[in-house]
Amino acid sequence: MAPELLIIDSFAGGGGASTGIERALGRSPNVAINHNRAALAMHAANHPETIHLDSNIWDVSPQTVCQGRRVGLLWASPDCKHFSKAKGGKPLDRNIRDLAWVVVRWAEEAQPDVIILENVEEFRTWGPVYEDGAIIPQLKGQTFDEWVKRLRRAGYKVEWRELRACDYGAPTIRRRLFVIARRDRKPIVWPRPTHGPADDVDVIAGRKRPWRTAADIIDFSLPCPSIFDTSAQIKEKYGLRAIRPLADNTLRRIARGVQRYVIDDRQPFFVTAAQHGGSVRSGFSPIHTITASPKDQNQVVIPTLIQTGYGEREGQSPRVLDLHKPLGTIVASGSKHALVAAFLAQHNNDSRRIGGVNPGRSAREPLSTLTARGTQQAVVVSHLLNMKGSERQAKDIRAPVPTICASATHAALVSAFMVKYYGTAVGQPLREPLHTVTVEDRQAVVTVTIDDTNYFIADIGMRMLTEREKFLAQGFGSDYVIDCQVDGRPLTTTEQGSCVGNSVAPDLAEALVAANCGHLARAREAAE
Repeated sequence: MAPELLIIDSFAGGGGASTGIERALGRSPNVAINHNRAALAMHAANHPETIHLDSNIWDVSPQTVCQGRRVGLLWASPDCKHFSKAKGGKPLDRNIRDLAWVVVRWAEEAQPDVIILENVEEFRTWGPVYEDGAIIPQLKGQTFDEWVKRLRRAGYKVEWRELRACDYGAPTIRRRLFVIARRDRKPIVWPRPTHGPADDVDVIAGRKRPWRTAADIIDFSLPCPSIFDTSAQIKEKYGLRAIRPLADNTLRRIARGVQRYVIDDRQPFFVTAAQHGGSVRSGFSPIHTITASPKDQNQVVIPTLIQTGYGEREGQSPRVLDLHKPLGTIVASGSKHALVAAFLAQHNNDSRRIGGVNPGRSAREPLSTLTARGTQQAVVVSHLLNMKGSERQAKDIRAPVPTICASATHAALVSAFMVKYYGTAVGQPLREPLHTVTVEDRQAVVTVTIDDTNYFIADIGMRMLTEREKFLAQGFGSDYVIDCQVDGRPLTTTEQGSCVGNSVAPDLAEALVAANCGHLARAREAAE
């Protein structure tokens, strides 16, 4: 029997592309190449059958790696940060931008049957830069065109498209450019999207599945400390390190999220929570039955997301995201997704309506793209506490609110906080609301009425997404090993964040490889 055709994952990182390849073909790549020891350690922990080469990609000889064997698939994900718009106007490193020429080297020396490259959309604009690293506008795209010509001269048919991970089953909107080149005379196949937004005609007809959402990957049982507590108080209550006070831009985004997804959202996304965690409920479903049992804390959480670490451009609304949608791009350093919770307790006074604006994205949609920086996005959750079941709490709204997140009532601080950032919104009517919101002047609380039950915003909490949540958002399985060791020590959360931010969404890799390389599947070869 002829030996298996080789599968090579260059720029392998933490293993996103390799995971997709394994899902599609039932086999991991034969060889993974990466210069980052932490990423290679994570890859090895999840793909132990693969040969791992800890090396600069330019120092790896295709002939030495292949040893005369034919290559069925070369996957390449060269560093994208010196193409990405996320880098802004910072100088570009010519050496990093030129990494994609490695693909041409493999095409000319090893002649893989299929080559799949993944990069940011701006890769199409690859062109020369000045000595100071600035782009030469008149030459945008020139190097990309030359790169494609070299592949075609090597015998390849070349096509490219931009694809979104959420359209193929990942709960992130991450959009990337994919280039497919093949020389085996078989057609290049672009897989059809399998998922779509809830209002997509194909989703309604059952031909596609609905997008997976940000809410799918968030663990609502984790503590979400109050934004009004100090770092010392949070450490004492939860044993967690948290930055307090928060930056003004972060607070502005939190207020924006509360306004959008608590005050203005006519069909809020609920999470109910008792002592032992929480369960997600659609905003289209009634709130659960309120009981007097101490085991049922009668909490209703309306979640949303914010992005931290970015400054808004002039005229731009604060960055708040919607848990009803896929998450955005995960970054490779730090943590940019934060969960914010506005805690609402029942309040039975009459209320006046107020209105507001509609920023951000819904929890019913995929997350925004997670990037390698990982310091820009936060989750915002509106937490409602129904107090009918507690006579003591009903009489004294200043009593502590039992909750899995913020642990005290800061109703007056919430009112001042919302007035500071959205004072002009108070008193404006909502259009055909399913719930109403008021600021109760006498007791200085912000109240919300949902399904004829009154609540007041008792507190607002915020936490960053965990590394596990970020991996789930990218499309990795819950069993993917991220807490492995490198050089005898555990991977830090920063290293884990870098691995996920730089990773390929496994769902997209699986779709592309299954569509173009099914003949490389191990089970099929064994059967033949």
